[in-house]
Amino acid sequence: MSSGPPTFRPGLLSPRHWPAWIGLGLLWLLSCLPYRALMRVGRGIGWLIARIPGSRRRIAARNIELCFAELDAATRARLLEDSLRDVGLMLVEFALAWMGSRRAIASVPVTIEGIEHIEAARARGQGVLLTGAHFSHLELAGRLLVERGGIELAGMYREHGDAAFEWAIRRARQHYAATMFTKNEVRACVRYMKSGGRIWYAPDQDMRGKDTVFVPFFGISASTLTATHHLARLSGACVIPFFHRRLPEGGYALRLEAPLAGFPGDDVGVDTARINGMIERMTREAPNQYLWIHRRFKTRPKGEAPVYD
Repeated sequence: MSSGPPTFRPGLLSPRHWPAWIGLGLLWLLSCLPYRALMRVGRGIGWLIARIPGSRRRIAARNIELCFAELDAATRARLLEDSLRDVGLMLVEFALAWMGSRRAIASVPVTIEGIEHIEAARARGQGVLLTGAHFSHLELAGRLLVERGGIELAGMYREHGDAAFEWAIRRARQHYAATMFTKNEVRACVRYMKSGGRIWYAPDQDMRGKDTVFVPFFGISASTLTATHHLARLSGACVIPFFHRRLPEGGYALRLEAPLAGFPGDDVGVDTARINGMIERMTREAPNQYLWIHRRFKTRPKGEAPVYD
């Protein structure tokens, strides 16, 4: 289990890690801004991002075309523009989530619904698998739930490729998360939830591996992790949907829904399709805030052509 702060190694100061340290320094400077000013900076960054051509823009455009085929071209173009602008806000929200002071987090406008579902699981002595998706503000939503909602929460994450960035961000997350688990620490996750722990998990990225099935996402066959089913089955934890969105007037609305009834069932495919359906429902509530820049449909069923250029 990844408990305690990560160990700093002198090698992290080598020149090859300097770009990471420069980036981290910029994030720290952003985190010092008042919330309203931070959002203005994020909107400015987003405007620039939306003007830059590149592979991520093409991926987002293709995802929106696939998932919202019922929309006309002009409406899809507006959604693409809004989603790319949202990436700028994501960058400053990462800065606030990772490096913002407790005082800064306390000043963020937020409403939280559904904490009673967490409390009911705690009263039963049951662990919780808090299941959400990759919306742009997911890191900030997690910290808000911990510090403003009073919910002790652990997280699952994928390790960063740069060792210096990995050290800094894991250290930052462990200032508010109970602990952090990598994607390979499944047994530790199960033990943690068996003891009544709560883990936050987003299973909506296309991760090549054996523990996936093809189930619909916006009506398109998508390679989807089956881990939600297996973690719930092995740990006895209840699965609570976790949705969060940024409000037009500023601030955030966090919603914890009732645990999924009859989950897990006997069929891993049916359960995984339920999770995708839940994430699709959440995405339709705030489509511009979902991370369309990920290649959600990069893995195709045998015989199907690639969907991305």
